[in-house]
Amino acid sequence: MENRGRIEIHLKELLAEAGLSKNKFCQKAELQRSQLNGYINNTITRLDIDVLIRICHTLNCSLSDLIEYHKPE
Repeated sequence: MENRGRIEIHLKELLAEAGLSKNKFCQKAELQRSQLNGYINNTITRLDIDVLIRICHTLNCSLSDLIEYHKPE
């Protein structure tokens, strides 16, 4: 399979900056804990637009703050 780069999700850092616990964030963003962990650990394989909207709205951030593309090395 061709290496096309990777996507990195900065949710862990954004949560720390906001001072929110995982539980409080899940309540505010209406996310399940398993969803949150997938985004924090960068283990998700498909991005859900509605989830991204809820994350950005809750953290008052932009999509570019949350997601970063890394070119292949």
